[in-house]
Amino acid sequence: MAAVTRWCKRFCKTDWLPTLQLIRHGSKAVTRHWRPMHFVRQKLMEVTKYIPPKPLIPERCIKPQVKQVEEENGYVKLLRRDVEQAFHESKMIAICQYNEVPANDMVLMGYRLRKYNIHVKYFPNEVMIPFLSESKYKNLLPLFVGRNLLLMSPETRAQEMLRVLRGVPQINLLGACVDNTILSKQGFTNYAKLPSMVTAQGEVVGALSLMTSQTSTLLQRGPVHLTSLLDQYVKQQNCESVEAKETGTLD
Repeated sequence: MAAVTRWCKRFCKTDWLPTLQLIRHGSKAVTRHWRPMHFVRQKLMEVTKYIPPKPLIPERCIKPQVKQVEEENGYVKLLRRDVEQAFHESKMIAICQYNEVPANDMVLMGYRLRKYNIHVKYFPNEVMIPFLSESKYKNLLPLFVGRNLLLMSPETRAQEMLRVLRGVPQINLLGACVDNTILSKQGFTNYAKLPSMVTAQGEVVGALSLMTSQTSTLLQRGPVHLTSLLDQYVKQQNCESVEAKETGTLD
């Protein structure tokens, strides 16, 4: 320390001060330490704490609640657009319960349905429920509880769809909508048993042609009967005239 002091004095004589100065600070005496409050005093402070009176009208009744409008995700908007387009273009929509199905069976089922122009689609319930609640298909909402598959087709291929679904027991039919008519599972099964449109048209044409033939027969029955009666009357008159001539010649 003495050497440092002598070194500083020697340089100070030449009007030069060092940039580094050694200053020693003494330790400060801490006389007050934090002490915890006594338990009795804590109880007293809690008891005597000021409690402001509650307002007569709750604040939530005075100030209206502001609902935060969350912006939809772009992917959700795309799915909703696809749902609207699929429902607009499809005449037959079947809702099925989707259980665990092997991947190979699922691919094979989709291939078999695609041959009849029936497409398999999956949309999450977060997209289907808002769409159905604002559309004319709102009565289908009770069917969308778990994971569902939608079988859509621009044609009414009910028989073919049921034939393919029989080979996949893990997928259960819940209901359907055919030509804007909501059907249950049993109603859709009964609808599939109906004949096709071509067969029904043939049956209607056959029934109409039968009715027209019967009508023509009934209309012709009267004149034919009248004609036969007139012929019989003419024959009877001729026979009477012949008999009268024979009796006149004999006399």
